[in-house]
Amino acid sequence: MTLPDPVTFAIPVFVILIVIEAFAGKFNPKKADYEAKDTATSLFMGLGNFTFGLINFGIVASISAWVYEYRLFEIGYAWYAFVLVFFAEDFCYYWFHRWSHEHRIWWAAHINHHSSQYYNLSTALRQSWTSDIAGTWAPWLLLSLIGIPTPLIVFQKGISLVYQFWIHTEAINKMWAPVEWFFNTPSHHRVHHATNPKYLDSNYAGILIIWDRMFGSFVPEDEAEPCRYGIVKQLASFNPLVVAFHEWIAIFKDVFSAKSLKGVFFYIFGPPGWSEDGSRMTSKMLKERERRLLEKSAISDHVLDPAE
Repeated sequence: MTLPDPVTFAIPVFVILIVIEAFAGKFNPKKADYEAKDTATSLFMGLGNFTFGLINFGIVASISAWVYEYRLFEIGYAWYAFVLVFFAEDFCYYWFHRWSHEHRIWWAAHINHHSSQYYNLSTALRQSWTSDIAGTWAPWLLLSLIGIPTPLIVFQKGISLVYQFWIHTEAINKMWAPVEWFFNTPSHHRVHHATNPKYLDSNYAGILIIWDRMFGSFVPEDEAEPCRYGIVKQLASFNPLVVAFHEWIAIFKDVFSAKSLKGVFFYIFGPPGWSEDGSRMTSKMLKERERRLLEKSAISDHVLDPAE
């Protein structure tokens, strides 16, 4: 069965919406802040992702088709297959996305998507050049194993990618409560892109936010604490080569300077920010430090409050 590629059809719409948002931002930068060099970098990263995706597609599709030969069920293209793949693909996306923040080798492939200090529709196009090499497609092999045909998986992954484009914006505030409860929205995804300690490593959803609610990674957007975007250690570079490969270079440097096999392992597979000497901080450490600072501040306020 031949299925259309949703991304190919959506690309012209992406471009038109980016132009409209950028134009609107001229009148209200707080809702659509664009910087020419940053936007150009995002567009170039998107082009590179598309190119490398075409190069690697045959390899990944062949592996998926091979796993499909050992499928557990005969699902095919029955009507319920489209319902099943909607939820199953989104479930796989959640875990791919979560692991991409929890394990450095996958973070190296994903970090470029978070590298912009701006949050607008062009940020959605700032995609990885190295995800296929890093093997981030592995979670979706589960779908092949249960009997979902490869073309149907590719189709649904395209649907997910198209959906996630519109949530990269500050122009849309919180939406109708049932929508916010079930679906990934701009509000939820702004939190995901934020570097504020309270927001780090949360809201991994693709289309459905229910997985974050189920697995304890959901954090709501707090209007009292606006999101600050980018990565913990900002790049300060618009060079696409730096954006795409800086974390890989950092991994190689850490591995070759490691003092033990444990160090080598954790520099590759441990959480981003881990270091042998403890001189760097992981997301959990940053969150814990923030919690302690808030507790200390609350105690100080209580002691100094003359009304007490």
